[in-house]
Amino acid sequence: MQIPNRPPVVVGVNGTPAGLAAVRLAAREAVSRGTRLSVVHAFTWDAAEARQAASRFVDEAVRTAQRSTPGVGVQGQIVDGPAAAVLRRFSRTATIVVVGDRDLAGSALLEVVTQAWCPVVVARGPRPQAGRVLAAVDGSGPSVLALRFAAGEARRRGLPLDVAHVTPEGAEAAGRRVLDQVIAAIPDLPPLRRRLLTGTPAATLARASRRASVIALGPRGIGGAARFGSVAHELLRHGACPTVFVHGRREPAAKSKPGHSTSRALLR
Repeated sequence: MQIPNRPPVVVGVNGTPAGLAAVRLAAREAVSRGTRLSVVHAFTWDAAEARQAASRFVDEAVRTAQRSTPGVGVQGQIVDGPAAAVLRRFSRTATIVVVGDRDLAGSALLEVVTQAWCPVVVARGPRPQAGRVLAAVDGSGPSVLALRFAAGEARRRGLPLDVAHVTPEGAEAAGRRVLDQVIAAIPDLPPLRRRLLTGTPAATLARASRRASVIALGPRGIGGAARFGSVAHELLRHGACPTVFVHGRREPAAKSKPGHSTSRALLR
């Protein structure tokens, strides 16, 4: 059942198999959240033939959503502009944005993942993957947001929740403290399993994603660095399951103060 005025799930499509995999995932997400699905194709060509092809992309995506998830409320639209800018604009009023892992050029995908105003889900493969919901945490504010998102996913999907932290060998005590602190930051979590992993964070989490149905993490790591974190970049490229980059609310540039970040995650 759709809940009136609930923000939609937005999926970007570009006529590729990866885009259709993203549509199927997005349709399931829309139904599970009780909201509608908005299929968006960003269009930058003037030729009439190209616009006709774009219309076919959108029509096929809408049919794919309806076939894969009966009952989903879905609307397709063509929007003029570069893909990254269009999806970033739509993210202001979306509950999540879904994209295919090979549906956007590398720079456009990176721009969407790092600059969206809502969580971004990067779809993988044609079918849902079995496994637990996995939250990757490092003690940063964005990782607390990732755990909050993952907990909601676990409840909605009826799946068990894992909370993982990767630490170097010999630093297990500090790693356990990180897990305890992040978990304690969010009240009323569902039952969960703590996973203290040792090794290189990026490669270790990429391997862990092979056994998960979805992995959630913050796009920026400990210390609040403005740039995309190395772990997030590795999972963007090599994650084996749908990968969610969880953003907090961002401050509009017009309201930011000198010396303050305009993309600060707020824990709320």
